[in-house]
Amino acid sequence: MTFGVNPGSMDSHQKFVDNNAFPFPLLVDADRSVAAAYDALKENDRSIERTVVAIDKQGTVVYFKRGIPADTDILKAITG
Repeated sequence: MTFGVNPGSMDSHQKFVDNNAFPFPLLVDADRSVAAAYDALKENDRSIERTVVAIDKQGTVVYFKRGIPADTDILKAITG
């Protein structure tokens, strides 16, 4: 299952999903604890560094990359 996570409000998330027709939900990380856990906070501990993380069914991180990776790179990591 795919999720997007960022510290925006529920209202801003819904507008973003509606405008971009995402087929997955965006989750609110209001206290930035998820971003901190995945080392996605910038040096100021407030801004988020876009980071893509794929976790398999066993809970193992199989892909981790900052920025916007190519879809093919992500698919290769999760399909073997």
